[in-house]
Amino acid sequence: MLQWSEIDTVLLDMDGTLLDLHFDNYFWQVHLPKRWAEIAGISEQAATTELMTEYQHLQGKLEWYCLDYWGKRLQLPITELKREIMHKIQMRADVPEFLTALKKTGRHVVLVTNAHPDSLSLKIERTDLANYIEQLISTHEFGVTKESQALWQRLQHRLGFDPNRTLFVDDSLPILQSAKQYGIKHLLAVANPDSQKPHTTFAEFPAITDYQVLLADIYQSRR
Repeated sequence: MLQWSEIDTVLLDMDGTLLDLHFDNYFWQVHLPKRWAEIAGISEQAATTELMTEYQHLQGKLEWYCLDYWGKRLQLPITELKREIMHKIQMRADVPEFLTALKKTGRHVVLVTNAHPDSLSLKIERTDLANYIEQLISTHEFGVTKESQALWQRLQHRLGFDPNRTLFVDDSLPILQSAKQYGIKHLLAVANPDSQKPHTTFAEFPAITDYQVLLADIYQSRR
């Protein structure tokens, strides 16, 4: 599936790739509309309809991922509302062994997420991600998302990675396509980002549902 002997740098998405996407899907699709309706005094149906329309309009843009934007837009303390259901933040069960294998074989591992820094901090507080990955980057630092070619240019300038010897893992097709367009040679999709939803089908990229299938090849490539 992957030529691990050709991979020195591993760039990893967070939500849906290392963490169960169920928390984020539940928050934006269920919890936020419900709490906005309660606080604003509108019907839950109206809140849901309005938010879903705006989500679709902003998808892929920095505002979609920006807690500051949504806080001002809805006049709500978004991070505090996330804390109300933070028990749902969970690392994928197959991730610790995968990250351990990458670390033991000497690869440069970097988390690159479109999540807002406050959201990233909440995930780090709740999980052990920081124990496995030293470099954690929110694309908000660059002012553009992974859907943009400008992000990859700025990220490469900072990290100095060789696109031909870099693996990028994500659960989003548009983002994987953006990485491919930039020239990232090794790409891997996660087909089961949300544990509560059906698997995604990827025709364009190799995909996995369990990192365990990669472990033997990772270790063998550095023997």
